Amino acid sequence: MPEAHTLPPLVAANGGLRRWLSNLLYQRRNLMLLLMLTPPLLWFGVVYMGSLLTLLAQSLLTFDEMSMSVVMEPTLQNFQSLAVPANLDIVLRTLGMAIAVTLGAIVIGFPMAYYMAHFARPWEKGFFFVGVMLPMWASYIVKAYAWTVLLTQGGVIYWVLNRLGLQGALEFVLRIPIIGGDTLATSNLGRFLVFTYIWLPFMILPIQASIERVPANLLLASADLGAHPWQTFRTVLWPLAFPGVVAGSIFTFSLTLGDYIIPQLVGPSGLYIGGMVYTLQGTIGNIPLAAAFTCVPIVLITIYLAMARRLGAFNAL
Repeated sequence: MPEAHTLPPLVAANGGLRRWLSNLLYQRRNLMLLLMLTPPLLWFGVVYMGSLLTLLAQSLLTFDEMSMSVVMEPTLQNFQSLAVPANLDIVLRTLGMAIAVTLGAIVIGFPMAYYMAHFARPWEKGFFFVGVMLPMWASYIVKAYAWTVLLTQGGVIYWVLNRLGLQGALEFVLRIPIIGGDTLATSNLGRFLVFTYIWLPFMILPIQASIERVPANLLLASADLGAHPWQTFRTVLWPLAFPGVVAGSIFTFSLTLGDYIIPQLVGPSGLYIGGMVYTLQGTIGNIPLAAAFTCVPIVLITIYLAMARRLGAFNAL
């Protein structure tokens, strides 16, 4: 072969360029690791971090309200505007709903995940997995619009509650400030139900995987030593399953913070962070203030992850 004369003798003896390259990478593990990590690191550094840095840079620009254009003058006015009562109300409203949805998903998802991990037979576990995953196969928009039909005053939920004689209880709950409203479809309770339904699978699956890693003999040993079920849960099961709870809460918390479709379809009037960003950028064109609003979820998630790390939530992941 003519090409063999251009390669070192060892290369030709070992079968060509491919064998020589394989031997080189085997002998130089650092080079192989560098070649493997370069593409994802470039993607992370250029696309992901580059986008975040660009976003931060845009939040420091000035928006000229007279010409309705962005001026290349650095300023901190956009972040100062977040403290204005109207904008602060949007941040707190979004944060409160994200916390409520996360806690609701934990309360609903933990018992289901525990049953799937320790009590469900193989066919039951498969049934539960399909039941949890099935809503994720449907379109997000379709599910959100379907809930607007369910929550209307003549919808299925009102019909069921009326048949069960619970119409009065629902009206009592809807009269509670902050939670209630004229109907379920125009209340924060209805918005909470939609958010929890859509993001619940993201909570159940990490918790179920975390509980499956908890040895059953630890729970039995706790009971044998005289611990009550609540003590076993508090001192054994919850600490060991906490990493899964944190993993699921990251999804529910962050997805609720950034959502802008559900608040437009269900619940009372009032913008969320996602809707405010959409309005500022798409309608007004105030990209710097929209970028400043976008930095709020990033900061909140960063603080949350730092707190979870200090609690040791990632040690068992």
